[in-house]
Amino acid sequence: MRDTHMTTMPLSEKRFAELCAFAKNKETPCLVIDLSKVGALYDALAHSLPEGSIYYAVKANPEADVIKLLHKKGAYFDVASRYEIDELLALRIPASRMSFGNTIKKAKDIAYAYQKGIRYFATDALEDVATLARYAPGAHVTFRLLLPEGGQADWPLSRKFGAESDMVYALAREAVRLGLSPYALSFHVGSQQRDIGEWDKALALCKELYERLKAEGITLRALNVGGGFPATYLQPVPETKAYGRAIRIAIKKYFGKEKLDIILEPGRSIAGDAGVLFSEVVLVSRKSDTSDRWVYLDVGKFGGLIETLDESIKYPLRVLGKEKEKKTAPVTLAGPTCDSADILYETYRYHLPESLAAGDRVAILSAGAYTSSYSSVNFNGFPPLKVYMYKK
Repeated sequence: MRDTHMTTMPLSEKRFAELCAFAKNKETPCLVIDLSKVGALYDALAHSLPEGSIYYAVKANPEADVIKLLHKKGAYFDVASRYEIDELLALRIPASRMSFGNTIKKAKDIAYAYQKGIRYFATDALEDVATLARYAPGAHVTFRLLLPEGGQADWPLSRKFGAESDMVYALAREAVRLGLSPYALSFHVGSQQRDIGEWDKALALCKELYERLKAEGITLRALNVGGGFPATYLQPVPETKAYGRAIRIAIKKYFGKEKLDIILEPGRSIAGDAGVLFSEVVLVSRKSDTSDRWVYLDVGKFGGLIETLDESIKYPLRVLGKEKEKKTAPVTLAGPTCDSADILYETYRYHLPESLAAGDRVAILSAGAYTSSYSSVNFNGFPPLKVYMYKK
């Protein structure tokens, strides 16, 4: 497989040029977030499904300016730990705007979240239900459904999270017995999901379970359709409005006139296309006289590009100042650390200019989500990825 160095553009050429100028004198690697783009992406998703409430997945990009902007726009927030809770509280985001969406949490973290005022929790295990009942009495509980593998998700989220229908049925009954308030069914079709039909399949499963529980006198009040909405990487994706339309049609098909709250938990689709990661070529080498080039960047898996694991996420790239060069050749891309796992792309071949040399700058586009929040603290002594906000 191959790609040229001139690829998909999530930003206008004018805006991209502005970001490049802004980052010109900043040391690499660094991530620049276009806040106006964050706002536009949020607005597009909100417009595509106006009956839904957006709970932004803080883990995607927890930068304070991003959070404050989304709060002003009316967003709610999906938090994954007590530390994210503290980050939001420090920004004066009320606990009533948060949901503890991580199904894996310590008892003391549940107690802490409840004490701070959070009343919405996700679960997928009987032991967790018992812990919630003890440390978050009366809380509203969302039950996460395990989905079968499928679709076109570049970063699947099945297996680890969720429970099969029979187990969710048992969880809901146990929650009622323990005094909790069953609130919603949730699922995740996989991050960077390019197949809009996956929401239809998931909502069909929800419908079956919803009716089973209703027959037991347990009427859920919401559907959480999760995240999965894509950013603009190399594989084409449907427009945002197509996702909203597909979800709306599926909800109407399976739930008719049921009055249900609709919840979305986007992360990547809000922050991804708003970020450009600027990197510098450290070294260009060959393993033999006849081998393709190896290109080592000053950012790699441990500096924020962990989603290149198994070459899952393929970012658009631009070599600054050399976008129009026609002489290109395949390369293997790798990071700067003393770890042999720090190879970004070896099977998927990016074609970069033959004139590429140490010191050239490479712009990694659509890098606003799951980069800075994944960046290591001190591996090989490298500091965390620096982040700058572009506010014009």
